[in-house]
Amino acid sequence: MPELAEQIECYSVVIAIGGIPVRVNTSDAKFRELLEKRYAGFVAAGDRAEDRAEFEFDVELDPPALIDPDIDVSVTCHAGRWFLSRGDFRAEWDPAARRGSIRQSANPYSIDAVLRIVHTLLLAKQGGFLLHSASAVRNGKAFLFAGVSGAGKTTISRLAPPDATLLTDEISYVRKLDGSADASGKAGYAAYGTPFTREWAERGENISAPVAALYLLAQGPENRIDPVTVAGAGRGLLSNMLFFAEDQDMVQRAFQAACDFVQNVPVFRLTFVPDARVWELIG
Repeated sequence: MPELAEQIECYSVVIAIGGIPVRVNTSDAKFRELLEKRYAGFVAAGDRAEDRAEFEFDVELDPPALIDPDIDVSVTCHAGRWFLSRGDFRAEWDPAARRGSIRQSANPYSIDAVLRIVHTLLLAKQGGFLLHSASAVRNGKAFLFAGVSGAGKTTISRLAPPDATLLTDEISYVRKLDGSADASGKAGYAAYGTPFTREWAERGENISAPVAALYLLAQGPENRIDPVTVAGAGRGLLSNMLFFAEDQDMVQRAFQAACDFVQNVPVFRLTFVPDARVWELIG
């Protein structure tokens, strides 16, 4: 009588970012431990946490290979299925089936890229986005600080007063709130903490708060806040949004999300020197 094939163990981690839990399945216990460490504070708890996931991905680990740095991210859609790739991963995702698969080596940064891409697609459909920006909560309100590398996102995060809670110093998660228009008819948005950061950077807190303002950062000889036109705000926002899809419909959705945001949320130019007193202007 032939021997029964050994049953392969399956380990799961539910990573909840922006209020959206995603289940990651792997047959490698060490990889699960690596993910739990990488996403500490964003791993859903509970014996049946995996049952609450909105989407799930099966991860198949390949042996480490030389990564070609010249291979850019590719995100395309065919027959309702998304195909994601870079030099270090290949992934497929079927939103209708709420399932996907990822082939990668045993490192957390490949799946980190996949999660960022998936969340940009989910957010675009909801009028939200990921943004190259620091963000922090103070007095129950979230403030975003956007800018290119070197503009001062990390600096202004480190200058934050003790009563401010860091959401991120690199990539902000912004969701449009359904049915949240105020008396003037303006829509509301919320910013969430994210684990999307550099290896050595401080991870944000897994909390959320309504967005009060977006500041476009510029370093200069003094601390100053200047108004920004809607057109200028839109350009500043779009230049810092993360978006990877080559699908024209999704590109249009992302563009519309940026336009809607700057028409509903105050946007300013914040020029500052590396001094904690800049926070006296914020709020």
